[in-house]
Order: sequence, then structure tokens, then C-alpha cells
Amino acid sequence: MDYKYIEQLLERYWQCETSLEEEAILKAFFNQTNIPAHLLHYKKLFISERIWQDIRLNTSFDKKILELIEKEESVKAYKTTWKHRLMPLYKAIALIAIILTLGDAAQTSFHPNETVENDYNYENYRDSYNDPEMAYNQISEALQMVSQSLNEISQDTLLQKQFKDKQTEQ
Repeated sequence: MDYKYIEQLLERYWQCETSLEEEAILKAFFNQTNIPAHLLHYKKLFISERIWQDIRLNTSFDKKILELIEKEESVKAYKTTWKHRLMPLYKAIALIAIILTLGDAAQTSFHPNETVENDYNYENYRDSYNDPEMAYNQISEALQMVSQSLNEISQDTLLQKQFKDKQTEQ
């Protein structure tokens, strides 16, 4: 038997040029029992539609899907603490602190020659007294005051210790 017409239809089918009637002819041909061996591997393609038409879902599938769709989920409420409420404020404060710190660092780096009150660079120190003897006298007075206050504190602690010792003896 000559299967040239079927082979031509297959070629046109692969080129997407067949009509619905020609596709029906191909389906009818491949639904037969005796198909030549060189065309047998195309049979599954054309009978798959018939196989899929026979497969049906059971009614329990529809019930399960409808139950899942109609099932109401409860809304879970959660407590909001003050910490969570104020978290955006904390973040804003931190951001402002970072910006101010960076601004201060940038300002000091742009003006390195200006003197600052708390400058710990010893190269920038200048003598505040023209007379060294006068500076020595003032430092001596300051150290004398510190010494007196330390002596008073040590005497007070000694007296407190003696007082506590007397109380423990009684």
C-alpha cells in the first residue's frame, strides 16, 4: 500500500499548514491497527488526545478543592509593644546622630589649622606666661591646694575607720 498521501500530510502538519479536516484524516489513520513500521512512532502523538479524553478526575477531587477555597482562615492578632512602636523613632535618631557625627568630622577635616579648645596635639601648645617664675609660683599654689585637699580626705577616712572600729568593739 502506498502511504505517500499520509507522508505528505505529515510534512504539511509539521509546517503547520494542514486544515482541521486533514488533521482528522491523520487521526483516523493512526487510530487503525495496521500502521506501517516507519510511521509507527507518530501513532502516540495522534492518539494521545483520545487517551486524555478517557481520563477523568473523580468527584472527591472537586470536593477537596472546594473545601480548600471556602475554608476561612482565622486572623491572628498580635500585640504591639512600645518598643516596636518606637522603633522608627529610634532609627531616625540614630540616623541623625550618624549624620551629625559625619558632618562634624568633615568640618574638622576641612579646617585643620583652626585651634580647638580641647586640642591634645602638643605641637600646638603655646606658653601662656611670659615670666617663667610667675608660672612656677601659680603651679606651686595649685599643687599645694591639691595636697591639702588630699590630706583632709585621708584624715576623714582615717577618722571614719576609727569610728567604725569603736562601734564594732562595743
